[in-house]
Amino acid sequence: MSATSVQHPPDDQPQAPSAGAATLAEIAKAAGVSAPTVSKVLNGRGDVAPATRSRVEELLRLHGYQRRRGSVQSAPLIDLVFHELESSWAMEVIRGVENVARLEGLNVVLSESAGRLTPGQTWVDGVLARRPTGVILVLSDLDSAQRAQLTSRDIPFVVMDPAGDPGDDVPAIGATNWQGGLAATRHLLELGHRRIGIIGGPDGMMCSRARIDGYRAALETAGVAFDSRLVRFGNFHHEAGFNAGLELLRLPDRPTAVFTGNDLQAMGLYEAARELGLGIPRDLSVVGFDDLPLARWISPPLTTVRQPLTEMAEAAARLVIDISRAKEPSTLRVDLATRLIERASSAPPLRP
Repeated sequence: MSATSVQHPPDDQPQAPSAGAATLAEIAKAAGVSAPTVSKVLNGRGDVAPATRSRVEELLRLHGYQRRRGSVQSAPLIDLVFHELESSWAMEVIRGVENVARLEGLNVVLSESAGRLTPGQTWVDGVLARRPTGVILVLSDLDSAQRAQLTSRDIPFVVMDPAGDPGDDVPAIGATNWQGGLAATRHLLELGHRRIGIIGGPDGMMCSRARIDGYRAALETAGVAFDSRLVRFGNFHHEAGFNAGLELLRLPDRPTAVFTGNDLQAMGLYEAARELGLGIPRDLSVVGFDDLPLARWISPPLTTVRQPLTEMAEAAARLVIDISRAKEPSTLRVDLATRLIERASSAPPLRP
């Protein structure tokens, strides 16, 4: 996806039509173009000059234009966009969306924004041209202009596992990340650990911060002082768990247990422990987050917090389909429960 940004010429600012429900003809007149040109912009056609497209989009946004529901037939598609598409985590999400799409006679289109939390304009243009039944954004979000573009075309969207605060008016499906961080840390405390490290995800990502906040809350409730030297931030990949794990385990007073922000980072931590000659759980207890299928098969099997990824994806797909059918959702924000899955990677510490 491209990260193209749109700039409006300062000497050619669009003027909004008069108050009320603007027609395409009125928007065309205000933009100084023909009605067919406005129609091309609405439908994501590529044969419109960038400056003209910007001017029309700004007028659509300023006037709050929204295509009448049902006036254009949507394609039997769900657009599913990831900020990254390269792990078994993504496969669990795809499986959930596919489960619902298959029952509804819909196909799924996959996109990736190459690590960016907001997809580029090229992706938006493709969505406008495809006119899908709905869009699901995973660990991603839209900026205000992109939201306005989808809204004006009556293309509903849902955010799953939001990277940031999507706002009260954006449909979102998440998990109880704070509770999961609390449960993971409390489990280690109950085993007798007091020096507990954490390898979170990106510092600015909402789910990562919530897990760290749950970790801190568990420590404080148990009367254990929070130690910032035991905190590292990763990117939810194996390499981050390995590198941050080496840093933590090389500390003079290393942690006896580490809670990682996801299972992939836990696997990187396993590798770091092996490199330093430390056994799990003899010398180091590890708790992950997600409960990916491979968590049961690594050695030792990983204690982790189960995030119901497939169920979250199914809920997101049902929600966006309901909205496309003009069904009013009972709530715009749903957080599915997490729970601790105890396996062999956590045990009481050999040393206090």
